Amino acid sequence: MTNIEKFLDLVSTKKARVGIIGLGYVGLPLMLTFIRKGFRVIGFDVDATKIDDLTHGRSYIKHVNSESVKEAMEARMFLATSDFAWIHDSCDAVIICVPTPLNKNREPDMQYIEQTVNRIRPPRKGQLIVLESTTYPGTTDEFICERLEAEGAIAGKDFFLAFSPEREDPGNKKYNTQSIPKIVGGHTPDCTKAATALYAAVLDRVVPVSGTRVAEMTKLLENSFRSVNIALVNELKMLCDAMGIDVWEVIRAAATKPFGFMAFYPGPGLGGHCIPVDPFYLTWKAREFDMTTRFIELAGEINTSMHHYVLDKVIYALNLHSKSVRGSKLLILGVAYKKDIDDMRESPALPIMEMLLDLGGNVSFYDSFVPKLVPMRDYDLKKRFGDNFNDESLMDPHNVQDYDLVVVVTDHSTVDYGKLVQDASLVVDCRNVTKDICEPSLRAKVIKA
Repeated sequence: MTNIEKFLDLVSTKKARVGIIGLGYVGLPLMLTFIRKGFRVIGFDVDATKIDDLTHGRSYIKHVNSESVKEAMEARMFLATSDFAWIHDSCDAVIICVPTPLNKNREPDMQYIEQTVNRIRPPRKGQLIVLESTTYPGTTDEFICERLEAEGAIAGKDFFLAFSPEREDPGNKKYNTQSIPKIVGGHTPDCTKAATALYAAVLDRVVPVSGTRVAEMTKLLENSFRSVNIALVNELKMLCDAMGIDVWEVIRAAATKPFGFMAFYPGPGLGGHCIPVDPFYLTWKAREFDMTTRFIELAGEINTSMHHYVLDKVIYALNLHSKSVRGSKLLILGVAYKKDIDDMRESPALPIMEMLLDLGGNVSFYDSFVPKLVPMRDYDLKKRFGDNFNDESLMDPHNVQDYDLVVVVTDHSTVDYGKLVQDASLVVDCRNVTKDICEPSLRAKVIKA
């Protein structure tokens, strides 16, 4: 049997052992999906805390059920480890789900992918290696393949190599890892065949494309599309504000058109691991071809400027009450980047809090999903502001009467916003959560941002 025939046979009989490197918001749900379909999985992560939690049947991600982890562990369907030797000893397929951030110059930071590839090489004979981490077109064929082939193995013959962009949307009640269509592009036709077979064994729909670069570009198009359209409505929000028009009502009206329009909604800035980051991978790659991605760069500028727009609204609201930011008690509601999840990556709450602290505000936060701020590479508020900032969430969001102003940054469904407005002195609403409040005395407390 050829290597491709052997691999397809392992998948069809569910004897293939799957290794997943990086057990975060992408890797952990993917691991559980493979396990539910009868595949044994080895999960790799350098974070010893995650390994300990999984070994004891605990989930560290809010929207991933601990019971699922516990059941998989009790059924002996997976091993969680920091020992990467298992990749060579036991894994027929390896899926890479490590971070791909930008550095301070908005250039791709490839250190995590490079470290991972160095742990994999040389690849086992007949092994499938799939990158899911978002990156620039050419990464799989150039950056990864070159390193894996350095010791003589040939991709498409001795081992298989593919790219399949993750499409996770944490907290989405309608779509999950299994039901979201999966794009797959291989380094060679046999590589595509191997990766397609693996994913088709556990997911509802797999969409093969002609190669890795098409798959890589597909992910960047998806997130650039969102970034540009969110920037458009953010810019229109600021214009509508100046014109005295409710942008939320405008969007609701436009959304009644049954063709040619897709509703996007404004906010205090972009968050998450994809949309604020991924388009700049394309911007960086475009320079190699002496081109500039003007739409993407402008969208990034507009979306980043929303932090300052919120700050201006806070200053304006306090000024109406003859107060300044300095010395005022300010409560931030929600520090996760989107509602009803615990993911803080690129959250707009962090730069907003930093600016308010810089101006001398007494800043606290409440988030039922984030009990304590996780230090980020660009934002470690506790380290910077020390005793002037408490990095732990308040226990109760409704004791707001002692605060000069409340800023709704993330619209978690765990908060009673009607009661919030009733009890608060002043509210800056970045998410339109107060849209149903009609009483004039309560409306007077709210500043839309």
